[in-house]
Amino acid sequence: MREKYNNLINSLKEKGKICIAFSGGVDSTFLLKVAQNVLGENVLAITVRSSMYPDRELKESKEFCKSLKIKHIFLDANEYSVPEFVANSKDRCYFCKKGIFSKLKEIAKKEGFDIVADGSNLDDEGDYRPGIKALKELGIISPLKEAGLTKNEIRELSKELGLSTWDKPSMACLASRIPYGSVITREKLKKIEIAEEFLLSNNFKQFRVRYYDDLAKIEVLKEDIPKVLQLSEVIIAKFKEIGFNYITLDLEGYRTGSMNETLR
Repeated sequence: MREKYNNLINSLKEKGKICIAFSGGVDSTFLLKVAQNVLGENVLAITVRSSMYPDRELKESKEFCKSLKIKHIFLDANEYSVPEFVANSKDRCYFCKKGIFSKLKEIAKKEGFDIVADGSNLDDEGDYRPGIKALKELGIISPLKEAGLTKNEIRELSKELGLSTWDKPSMACLASRIPYGSVITREKLKKIEIAEEFLLSNNFKQFRVRYYDDLAKIEVLKEDIPKVLQLSEVIIAKFKEIGFNYITLDLEGYRTGSMNETLR
């Protein structure tokens, strides 16, 4: 892990200046912090503002950059102008990232940054991720992946750097909660956001609320399944208030990319 970390530092030094697509999650926060340690003011953070991400994430990313005095720009995604995103095809992520990162590169260029990076890590190679193809086509680099750093290693190093995100739950865009082929709308994403914020307020750490029209499927860590059952009455009441008629619990528990299981 130390060798990988040193490789990351040396790689960033060679870049001289870098713009980082900053979501406020574990990976991009770590990358942004290391980049600032190495390059100082020659770092720019750009955060995408979109209904795909909870308002809480935007607020946290803004506060982090402000605390470290990192130049920070927000980019409106305008994702609903992308037909493939709205239609929620299996290649949704490719078209979405292609559009967003094209705009991100333009902004970075205007600010004097030729190199744009994202926070993908080595573990991201394992799942179905069409968005990676778009990043490669646009020349977006992934320093954490190139250094061979895994999620667990990034968490460990983040803890050593004193980053509060070291144990932050993994986050994916809210659109990933909706089955492929089911149209994506702002209303659906807002319902998912409110439902997941409710689970967060009840001290669940890692979870997803999958959206199937009027049915919500809750995924939590297996050790938290008894807690869901214990709080079932308040969860049901809240979810019905949000607009779900049926609330189910996935007995397989939380797992990344569960919506991709239908593609296998």
